[in-house]
Amino acid sequence: MATAPTVPTAATAPTVPTAATVPTVALRPPSQVMRLARLGCFHQTRLSFMRALLRDLQRDAWRFERMRWQVDARGVGLALYRARGPRHDYTLLCFAHDLPAAQRSDRVIAEAWDATFVLYDGVPDARVIARLARQVPKQEAGRYRPTEIVLSRANRSVRVFAEVVAQLARGAQPSPALLERSGYLMRTTAVYGNGKFGLADREALAGRPEFAPPFRAELLSVYLIRWFTVDLAEHLARAANPAAAVKLNRDLARQLGVGNATGLGMAPFLAQHPALIHRWIHARETALARVRALPTSCAASRAKFAETLSRMRAAVAGWRTDDRRQRRRIKALKSDLARLADHIAARDDGGRDGDRGALAQPAPWDQLILWSRRALSVEGQELLVTLALEPHGDLVDDLAGQMAIDEALHARIRGDWSVAELRAAIDANYRWALNADYAAPQHCARFWYVSEEKLEPRLGERFAEDGAARELPLAFARDIAALRADLAAAADPSQSLAEFLLAHPQHRHAVRRAQLTAKFPYAEIRDNLISARLRPIDLLRCKLSFFGANRFDPKSDRWVRITMYQHAPLPDELADLDADDWIYPPPAAPGFSSPSSPAAPARAR
Repeated sequence: MATAPTVPTAATAPTVPTAATVPTVALRPPSQVMRLARLGCFHQTRLSFMRALLRDLQRDAWRFERMRWQVDARGVGLALYRARGPRHDYTLLCFAHDLPAAQRSDRVIAEAWDATFVLYDGVPDARVIARLARQVPKQEAGRYRPTEIVLSRANRSVRVFAEVVAQLARGAQPSPALLERSGYLMRTTAVYGNGKFGLADREALAGRPEFAPPFRAELLSVYLIRWFTVDLAEHLARAANPAAAVKLNRDLARQLGVGNATGLGMAPFLAQHPALIHRWIHARETALARVRALPTSCAASRAKFAETLSRMRAAVAGWRTDDRRQRRRIKALKSDLARLADHIAARDDGGRDGDRGALAQPAPWDQLILWSRRALSVEGQELLVTLALEPHGDLVDDLAGQMAIDEALHARIRGDWSVAELRAAIDANYRWALNADYAAPQHCARFWYVSEEKLEPRLGERFAEDGAARELPLAFARDIAALRADLAAAADPSQSLAEFLLAHPQHRHAVRRAQLTAKFPYAEIRDNLISARLRPIDLLRCKLSFFGANRFDPKSDRWVRITMYQHAPLPDELADLDADDWIYPPPAAPGFSSPSSPAAPARAR
């Protein structure tokens, strides 16, 4: 398969390698990478959208301020947070509500929430604020204009939120162990953008540098929502006991992220955006190939790798879930990381200073990846990708700016292809899909459809539920196989696809798919998306890893809770703290203190 151009390393190469000074090795083939069993094991990396966003916000000297706080003692009211960039300003409007416990639900069908949010393009005046105060609490049922960019809502993590408020009201700090168990005070249940419900279209914002990469506006909103959750807890503590209440210690506040409950509505995204997903996967695989091509490792990269591995082991030791399958995977991952640590520490016979282990050998990163295929689980192999990229920001971080694409430019069917050309493309990229009997129940057990109630994708059981007549065109394996059969029956292999589709218009979407995959090798998930064996959570896990999510906690095979921005600098301290060294905090950080460890004293903000 095609790889990036090979650039010889010059004799005068700088001490720190860059993409222009390192040769490449072959990217891992789509047949290996694009299987759900592997995609569902992805972890965040340096290229993940949250991390790239914070690096860019710091580089471009963005400033943040809380413009308004009008929240009463019950926690009801309005707060405004402003993000000031070099070219544009944005305001997050936060509407806090008094939600009865009986109405609190993470399900998308909920109609009331503890807080609702909108990211506004610019700084709203009084009339805009009044209009949005009427519309935003309605969420999907509201009416929005192109000046509104992102719509969201969140619920409290009830027990942890209440305990944090109670402790602060008494003048004490909450236990770090308590905060680590959940990782957040509130969790979002939806973050909408990209033109949904009348919000600003992606095309209207993609020309702005801050929003050019994928999902930047949504993740900026979540970053500001995190600030609001801490402010709300402190405010309620102060309202409960004005004389004694204290603010949350900044180290503890940083320990808190934003939770998120994500379900089937997000699952089809990877399949519905093939060119975009190719960009994401290709960037990740290119980053890995650049690192694997390094002929040696320097002492600094070895030290960074070892430190990150140590942090990761501590983080994984603290992951908790009620999901039995995920518990087994975490247990296996702990063993993988221990095995990796032993492999890195092992010295050859000539080692004298402890620095002649696996990473001090020739082509160390390539050899490490090859070793992982023999020694680690798939989950361990993919976490090693994350760890291998971590010491090499100068080499790979530029790829974070190459993960967007104008999908419309590549959606046109090439009617000038011949039947023979398309046959060859399908045989090269879809052999995995051609041998199944799609009339057999195990190969067509499910169907995707859109919920009439919430206009979001859902997964039905074909032989137990109604609705298959309204099936979404997501059965790509089945449809490509049907297309290939009709191509085989075509009498003239030189016939153009334009002529072929006049006789077989039902294959237009499959033809477009096959041509896209011929152009973008990582565009297609190489599994049957209507199979009885499908686990939608693998789709969710892959997409969320590119967002930068952590602490995956499945609640079934169809929805998962995650944490975002945990341990990241808060907006008002981003200018002063490392914007990228937070995803795996040092074991000495508050999140890894024992339950009996005293909290650091609160500092004034």
